Formats: sequence, C-alpha cells, structure tokens
Amino acid sequence: MTAWLEDVASRIAPFDEAACKRAVDKWNAVAKPIGSLGALEDDVVQLAGIVGTEDVSIAKRALVVMCADNGVVAQGVSQCGSDVTRAVATALGSGVSSACVMAHTAGIDVVPVDIGMADPGQLPTPETRDLYAAGAPTTPDPLPVPGVLQRSVARGTGDISVGPAMTRDQAVYAIQVGIDLVGELKGQGYQLLATGEMSIGNTTTASSVTAALFGKPAREMVGRGAGLSDEGLAVKVAVVERALAVNAYDPSDALGVLATFGGFDIAGMVGLFIGGALHRVPIVVDGFISAVAAYVATLIVPSCAWAIMGSHVSSEPAVSLVVDAISRRCADAGVTFQPVIDARMRLGEGTGAVCLVPLLDAALALYNGTTFDDEGIEAYEVFDQ
Repeated sequence: MTAWLEDVASRIAPFDEAACKRAVDKWNAVAKPIGSLGALEDDVVQLAGIVGTEDVSIAKRALVVMCADNGVVAQGVSQCGSDVTRAVATALGSGVSSACVMAHTAGIDVVPVDIGMADPGQLPTPETRDLYAAGAPTTPDPLPVPGVLQRSVARGTGDISVGPAMTRDQAVYAIQVGIDLVGELKGQGYQLLATGEMSIGNTTTASSVTAALFGKPAREMVGRGAGLSDEGLAVKVAVVERALAVNAYDPSDALGVLATFGGFDIAGMVGLFIGGALHRVPIVVDGFISAVAAYVATLIVPSCAWAIMGSHVSSEPAVSLVVDAISRRCADAGVTFQPVIDARMRLGEGTGAVCLVPLLDAALALYNGTTFDDEGIEAYEVFDQ
C-alpha cells in the first residue's frame, strides 16, 4: 500500500454499531413478525451503521458507471471492439442506455465517468498509457463525450497478454478518482451510490485479477461475458493463461495484481468502495466486475468493508468465489454481505445494483411505517435467532 492509501485508511471511522442497535430496535417495533423481511432488514440495519443514524434515507441516489478501454480486446476476447465502449458511454451520457432506462424508473440519477476510454478507432498501446503528472495528462486530452464526467487516467490500458495493464501509480491515481468522486457526490447530497461499468473486455481483466489473487486456473475463472461462442471462450481462456504466464506478480499484493491485470474501470470502482467508508456513503456492488473491485478494495483497505452492500449474483463462473471472499471480509468488519437477487443477470452497466434500490425503498417504507403501538397490538417477543 502507498503512503497516500495508508493515510486514507487511517481516516476511516469505525462502523457505527450503536446506530445499528437502534435500527434493530426500530425494526422490532414495526407491526410485523420479527425479522420477517430477512436480508432486507439486515440491509437497512447496515445502512444505519454506515451513515451513523437509525433515521436512514436513500432518497437521493446515483449509479456511477466507470467507462474505460482495455488493450486486451485486441486479442479477440469479446464479440465487439473498443469502439462499443464509447458508443455505450455516449448513450449513458444521453440518458438512453439500458442502465439509464432502468435507473430512471427507480428514481436513480446516472453519473457516467470516462476514467480511461480510448479515442474512436484507436486501441490502447503502451505509448498511450502515460501517467497523469501533477493532475494533468501527458497525452492530449481524450475526446469528450457529452454528459460524461472527464476523469481519464490514460487512453486505455495495455494488453495484459503481452505485459501489465498499467503502472502501479496509474492504479493508485484511478483509485483516487473513485474516492474523490464519492466525496463530490456526497457534497451534492447523494445518500447511496450504485456501481457500474462500461468497458469492453473487462470480464477478461476481472477474470485475470481473480485467477491471480486466488491462484486458480484460467479455465475455472473465465466465462462467456456478453455471450461468447465455445470457440470465443477458448480464445479468452488462452489469453488469460498467457497473461498469467507473461506477467510477474505477487498474489499477496492486491494493488500490484490490480495494476498488472485490471482496468481503469475496476480501479475506479475500488476507489468508490474505499471512498464509501471514508465518506460514510453506502456503495452497492453490481455483478462480477464490481464484485472483483469490491474484493480488491477490502484487501487494500480492509476497514472499507462495512460500507459495501450486495445486490445480485451474476452468471459468471467465478462470481461465487468472489462473493464468498467478500462475505468473509465483510464479516470481519461486522456486517453481512448478501446479494439478495438471483436472476441470472449479466447485462452490466450497474443494472443489477439498480434493481436492489426499489427493494430497499420498500423495506424503508415499512421500517418507517406502522408500529405495534400504533395498531394497539402487543409486540412480538424478541428471541435470539
């Protein structure tokens, strides 16, 4: 960990157990059987501990979508090319992408972020991976996309099948982008952030990060992503195997693994999860890609785990391994990580995280609703579960 990240970790306050206890008491006073909303009750209690009060509100919420390009796309690991990243980012900026349609239905604002997209028709190369110096790029400014925040670290990452994706400093810079963005959005009144990504090729980078961290073979970690054929899947497995073979890495160095195999989208989401704890804002995991980011965040800054919330279980083969690992990290922090939706979703862009929010709205409506005293009913007795 760098000195800067150590300083961030030192400024993260503890999870508010007292607020959780008050939230549990408030749930137990609601006119319904004790614990009958299951995991949704746990989520509301966790929200209380994150924000530091039992008076929980998520009325203003946003979906943050990290957009970036990956050099490994040149190896044919995806059905489409890097130009699709920019096309979907344009749709995100215009409010018409799949995630936007779903988010707007749920009253969620969408905040797309260019954290490292390539210019149209230009795959990332080692020459386009120069690091920002003193807060400014050493390469020409990326072409802007209307409605998309410009936070670009570089014009995409390198091809992990021939070398590292990025430098260690670039990984830290991208993490800082995510942390700072949580602070900015909290300053604008946002009370909950869902995570999403738009980054062609990022199931390959996420699978590579997972294989490296867990010491698993590529064939067990790699899935079909957006829908590869058997032939395409075989190519993808071979590319991840090659990436693991040509790059030197230490599985115990999560930041180094992220820099070697990850993408700017994943690194930016790592920052979102760390920033959630620093700024006391709940951060919702989406599917496989953001789950990998969440796990890496807990390895780099273990104290951030209590601000991480689950949404759904995606269909990627490595997701159960990653979810179980996050669950252990969160348990160490005193919270339960439990994706409550199992719908075989694999759309990305944060759509699974979006689906959690209406469930939380319904739970909070009941949480703030009629009590036993209001109805003149004797309260249920509370037993240890």
